[in-house]
Amino acid sequence: MRAWGASGRERQTVLLVAKCVLAATLSWWIAHDLLHATSPAFAPFSAVLTMNVTLQRSVWETLRYIAAVVVGVAVQAAIGFTAGPELFAFAVVAVIALSLGQWTALGEQRSQVATAAFFAFSTYTAAATNADRAHQLGQIVLLVLIGCGVGLIVNLCVAPPLRYRSAEQGLHALAAEMESLLDDMADGLCSGDVDAERAEQWRKAGERVQEAVGQARAGLSTAESSLPFNPRRLLPAHRGYLSFDRYRQALGAMERAVYQLGSLTRSLGRWRETEDTYTYAPALEVYADFAARLRDIAHVIAELDTDTLADQAEQMCALAATAQEALQKVLDVAQEYGLPLADASRPYGVLIVEASRLMEEFQNTCDVLQDTADA
Repeated sequence: MRAWGASGRERQTVLLVAKCVLAATLSWWIAHDLLHATSPAFAPFSAVLTMNVTLQRSVWETLRYIAAVVVGVAVQAAIGFTAGPELFAFAVVAVIALSLGQWTALGEQRSQVATAAFFAFSTYTAAATNADRAHQLGQIVLLVLIGCGVGLIVNLCVAPPLRYRSAEQGLHALAAEMESLLDDMADGLCSGDVDAERAEQWRKAGERVQEAVGQARAGLSTAESSLPFNPRRLLPAHRGYLSFDRYRQALGAMERAVYQLGSLTRSLGRWRETEDTYTYAPALEVYADFAARLRDIAHVIAELDTDTLADQAEQMCALAATAQEALQKVLDVAQEYGLPLADASRPYGVLIVEASRLMEEFQNTCDVLQDTADA
């Protein structure tokens, strides 16, 4: 029901399954009903195996898979026709195929070298004459080519995947994690609660934000790889979404902000360990307000929508100006209470530096999105 009601992961999964079923069925029909192949399952298996979330990835995986199968069958043919269908010959085939299966150029399809060789050996031993054996081995390659071809055609002609929203969704997830951490930091700093337990919670939350960076980069990669060979990119409705420079720049700035945020959480974790002299409550309060202002920016990024980018960019720039004012208050309070910013043994100087750098990266993110909206 969720897949029917709105686009998203559920609908994409249902669509991919449906395309796999169609490709497998067509491949089986060609192999079994038209060619009367001895091992028709090779065709639908190949069709499903090469079906992927993007056309570019499907093409590359198909080429690697075909190469792996051809190598595996060739190994079997070379050893089989030399040594015959003996146990010793199978052991030699296994050694060579498994060794060639370590070839990194085949990527995720490396294991198919041995798989193809073993299936080919089984087919080879079942045939009565060398002519039949050669025919069966050639048929395996033919069925693989048919299955791969059908899979590519179905993926190309039936709703070819155009995942430009993946880049946007990656930013959403990253910004949502940052928003959650900044919100908890604002609450804890405002109450003066920077004990070891809460600092440890912030550190773990910072690690989750780091993981979200990887997910955002994966989403951007998926979005970019969905464009090559895809005919849908030529449609007028999609032409405005085919450039990912803004996402790459925004993600770069946010990734640097995540690094600064992680450094900030570690510095706050050492606060209680190093401070027992100065009056720091006012500094914590203004720092909490600063974190809250950054949280507001992260909240807007978490709901970023290309269709409403102009309004959201304007809102983020206004929030960035407010955050700049909050940062200035942090600096003013540090001076007012004479906090030792230059003392490396005290946490204040580090916290001020991290706040300034964090603000800089948030401002960069806002500026990139504003420039994109203006363009």
